[in-house]
Amino acid sequence: MTDILMPALSPTMEEGTLAKWHVKVGDTVSSGDIIAEIETDKATMEVEAVDEGTIEALLVDEGTEGVKVNAAIARLSGGDSAPAPAPAAKSEAAPAKAEAPAAAAPAPAPAPAAASAPAPKRDGNRIFASPLARRLAERKGVDLASVSGSGPHGRIIKADIDAAQPGQAKAAPAAAPAAGAKASAPAAAPAARQAQSLEQMGIAPGSYDLVPLDGMRKTVARRMTDSFRDVPHFPLSLDIEIDALLAARARINGLLEKEGVKISVNDFVMKACAVALQKVPEANASYSPEGIAMHHHADIAMAVAIPGGLITPIIRKAETKGLAQIAKEAKDLAARARDKKLKPDEFQGGTFSVSNLGMFGIKTFASIINEPQGCILSVGAGEKRPVVKGDEIVIANVMSVTLTCDHRVVDGAVGARWLAAFKELLEEPLRMIV
Repeated sequence: MTDILMPALSPTMEEGTLAKWHVKVGDTVSSGDIIAEIETDKATMEVEAVDEGTIEALLVDEGTEGVKVNAAIARLSGGDSAPAPAPAAKSEAAPAKAEAPAAAAPAPAPAPAAASAPAPKRDGNRIFASPLARRLAERKGVDLASVSGSGPHGRIIKADIDAAQPGQAKAAPAAAPAAGAKASAPAAAPAARQAQSLEQMGIAPGSYDLVPLDGMRKTVARRMTDSFRDVPHFPLSLDIEIDALLAARARINGLLEKEGVKISVNDFVMKACAVALQKVPEANASYSPEGIAMHHHADIAMAVAIPGGLITPIIRKAETKGLAQIAKEAKDLAARARDKKLKPDEFQGGTFSVSNLGMFGIKTFASIINEPQGCILSVGAGEKRPVVKGDEIVIANVMSVTLTCDHRVVDGAVGARWLAAFKELLEEPLRMIV
């Protein structure tokens, strides 16, 4: 008998909702079969089986919220007696180092029963590894034969690949939990304690309705608190005249009308951000205790508001893409973000973020840095304003932007040079393509 465990589908996932079962008691499953859909704080993902066998019991009902990572969710007969590793997410991409907002460390994977890590389990020439671990190893360039599996009976799982280095002789196994560790306390406090806590904050009983925190809101709250507290950040603001941009946008949209493509001001902003990062590569960087990571490409994360919080899907290698392609990708990513259908590699990582509140009439604001990125650009509304040109006051369309910088990576001079390059690109859009 084998227990199937709740998987950790992203580095920030601590619990999730078992949205749907694709199997029932008595069904026979093989490795790779889709068995369930799991809702995380960011997305809904299909989960595939790791072992073969017959579904003996479904231990968690559909729609159950707050299922902890590594909790048993089903039981499989015909497998090994030890708990099976968490099922693998059906995604081709490895989770990035940090999510946007940046991620906490992933939950520990199930540890082997023996004190020392076993060698990879083999069946002839086959090495036993979860499907996700195999995909991650291929992307990372890790030889599975050199990795010690920390899953049940030596199976290689995601945590082993995360810990491995390309070309290394042997990777360190995931740490085993302490024997006899006490179960964690219930997540939800009793109603009386909740009321007492709120009353101590000066909130009178009966004067409010308490809306429980969902996974996304908890993650956003934790990540933004960590960033605002721990990152030494500062803002740089300037105004940009966008009359030439609006004229170029109207002309381009006229040319693309038959193709059903419509370029937004934000598409121009993301393209300009990517090109400016190529012109000032020092701004395309992330801080780490080991050193500053200088990114090769401009992966632009765009903030999208969704029910319960926000998410930042990413336009990868935006400096290599035209405005039409960026517009198509941005529209698709935003739609799937609102439906919680993004894959982890579509919202984890990124090298630079853009947050645009111009559509709400906000003139200027400063965003909190999206760790581990070094900068985030806040974009306000474009509006007609009086500007001085020579000795005359004229009317121009002006947009205010604010660049928030991580001072450990991007100092004032670098941030100012990046903003100057960005401003030049938006005020003369043809510079983006020459």
